Amino acid sequence: MKRTSRDIRTANRYEVLRQIIAESPTSRQELAAATGLSLATVATLVGELLELRMITEVGFEDSAGGRPRGLVAVHASGGALIGVDIAETYVHVELFDLALNVLARADEDMRPGESRPEQVVGHVAAAVGSVVAQAGVEAARVLGVGVSVPGQVDRDSGVAEYAPNWDWHDVPLLDLLAEHIAYPIHLDNPLRACAVAELWFGAARGRGDAVVVNLGTGVGAGLALGGGLHRGVSNSAGEWGHTTLVLDGRPCHCGNHGCVETYVGAPGIMRNLSELDPDSALLHPQDQTATIDALARAVAGQDPVALKTVQDTARYLGAGIADLINLLNPEVVVLSSWVAARLGEPLLDEVRRAVARHALRRPLAATEIVLSPIPTDPVSLGAATFALEGALQSVGQRTVRRPRAGSRTAPPA
Repeated sequence: MKRTSRDIRTANRYEVLRQIIAESPTSRQELAAATGLSLATVATLVGELLELRMITEVGFEDSAGGRPRGLVAVHASGGALIGVDIAETYVHVELFDLALNVLARADEDMRPGESRPEQVVGHVAAAVGSVVAQAGVEAARVLGVGVSVPGQVDRDSGVAEYAPNWDWHDVPLLDLLAEHIAYPIHLDNPLRACAVAELWFGAARGRGDAVVVNLGTGVGAGLALGGGLHRGVSNSAGEWGHTTLVLDGRPCHCGNHGCVETYVGAPGIMRNLSELDPDSALLHPQDQTATIDALARAVAGQDPVALKTVQDTARYLGAGIADLINLLNPEVVVLSSWVAARLGEPLLDEVRRAVARHALRRPLAATEIVLSPIPTDPVSLGAATFALEGALQSVGQRTVRRPRAGSRTAPPA
């Protein structure tokens, strides 16, 4: 799809603000050097962001032999962004200021069988209302809500096209959410959200090519190639969790057999554990979170069954990551999401050993494999940046209040 001049201007505005958030305070000259844009273009974009009160002038710095340079910084209180992480077992929502500092959090548990669209939307609406109330933010200051939902998402229509773990097909999720949430809404999936979070604040910052492996109930890979997010032609790139790892292997919700997800997602890890010890006290058959937590504690205590479970999981995961390294030759592979965070360094160590057995020597030598360093929920953080991008795209359209493609602005509540 050909990008219009408006698309390019939005992307440039977004890149300049991203750099200001990362490096506040900074000068226009430093922004031009960091983004590759001309000083004149940067000066124009900075002027727009100042007018929007997203950034502010904060004084001057001396320059070698020249006029002092004006410094700008993000205006943290100039607006609020909401990031929604819809997962198979919970809804987690965070409200951020414009510096992407967390001001409020809310959680809603989703029990098995609570995955009908209207039930999920109810949890999201309750959590969004909670964070706005906690932070005491005026509705007019909320620039938008970014929503991450598992599976394949059409950003332009706001449709959750396919979520295999819930058997969702063509759910008009954006329209359903807009009936309850009176802010602009921007929909995408956790693979993209995690990748953006790592590009902005995590292990992929400053890296041109990165893979962010999402390990939760579902599994996938967010891709940053050539310095930017790679979405693919239908916004479906990264469905690595549904590539075949074992021919005629375990059945998967997607209808195939032997998918990566069936061996390294939370239910797959539970199956790895039960195959080793069907009567293990670590196993909580109806509770993924409790099982993974128990497994992590048992690994720390050097329990042999727990250690073998993590080792077996890492063998599968390492083989799959080696494929990504051989295929994409990234600078960094980041293990992200809640399963990776809970199993932590013991999983990472085993994965590195397993990858070394399968990846080609040359691409492996150029790749670092790390845990996500982001201390908050990376999916909520990434989702909030989608709302920020949408707010920047709507500049110049404020008077007519037309929602952008892939978003909805509900009437005031």
